[in-house]
Order: sequence, then C-alpha cells, then structure tokens
Amino acid sequence: MRLKRRLFNRPSGTRRYKKLFIIATEGVKTEPEYFAALQSEQSVIHIRCLKSKSKNKSAPLQVLKRMQNHIKEEGLKDSDEAWLVADRDCWDEQHIQQMYDWAQQKENYGLALSNPKFEYWLLLHFDDGDGITSSKNCTERLRRHLPDYDKGVASNQITRKMVETAIRRASQRDNNTKSGWPVTTGTTVYRLVRNILAAHQS
Repeated sequence: MRLKRRLFNRPSGTRRYKKLFIIATEGVKTEPEYFAALQSEQSVIHIRCLKSKSKNKSAPLQVLKRMQNHIKEEGLKDSDEAWLVADRDCWDEQHIQQMYDWAQQKENYGLALSNPKFEYWLLLHFDDGDGITSSKNCTERLRRHLPDYDKGVASNQITRKMVETAIRRASQRDNNTKSGWPVTTGTTVYRLVRNILAAHQS
C-alpha cells in the first residue's frame, strides 16, 4: 500500500532525515506495509519497522523485547520516537500492562494498541467503526470496503484524506481515562500516525 508520494515529498537539497520512527509490530505484513506507505524515498522522516521473523514471536512481550534489544544495540535520539504496535485481541492484560509501563518511561516512547486488532484502525479509514464486537466481525466489515483484503492493502486504496479521517474518528473514541489503552473497541494507532504526519509537515 502506498499513499501518494507527493504528500510526503521533501524540498530538494535536503539529504538527512529530520526524524526517525522505530516501530515494533505484532503483525508481520499488514502493519509494516501500512507504515512503509507513510514515507517515500524523499521523505523528511524515516520509519523503521521491527517485525517478527516468526509468527511464534508476535506476542506482546516479544514485541517489547524486540524494541528493547534494538534500542540497546542502536540507541535512540531524544528527537526520535519508539513505538510498540499491538492488538488487544485475546492477549493477557498483564502483558499489555507491561508494554504500557515501558511506553511511560520516556516522552518519545509510545504504545499504539488496537482493540480488537489493527484492522480496526484500517476500518476507520472507510467508516465510523460502530458495531464492531469481535476480531472476526472487524475483518468481515473491512472486507466490505476491501473485498480482496488478506492481511494487506493494495496500492492507492488509502489516501491522505482517509488517513486524516481515521485519525479524527479514532481520537473521538479515545476516552479511556482509567487505562492507557482501549478497554473497549478503539485504537490509539492514531497517536503514532498523527505524529508521523506532523513530522512530515515540520
């Protein structure tokens, strides 16, 4: 999936990235493809996805471990950001809590969690997401808009305007004051994507 490159072009003559986003994802295909689409060869930002090489290592604590190992080995500038991207789905709340606790350690750390899963964030690009009651229900609803959806989104199916609409819809649902993640249907992926768009415009 690729958004229109002209939306993310940088001025000619600028060679260095202004900002780096390190994103550790639970999914091995959909999430990396989506975030890759938010940059181009001429982006003023760079997005690096730390995806699992095995489906057996996609649990929340494995996502956290990949991020911790990366930062230990590569470091992270204060001007850059590190985000964990995971699904609420059927994972143990204690594991989600550990991810959230890690994200609270520094201002440039973040947790982007979707309930029930990342596809809900994709769905918000197309409709308001009302009435979603399960992971299966979420995928079925998304396929109304993307009939050929199979853990990926084809090029040109999502535009910049649709991304901005999804941010607005997700933000309006983000009213969990007692926890740092959606305890009901919702997603905080919009916080990460909003920061990425803002970095493009800075």
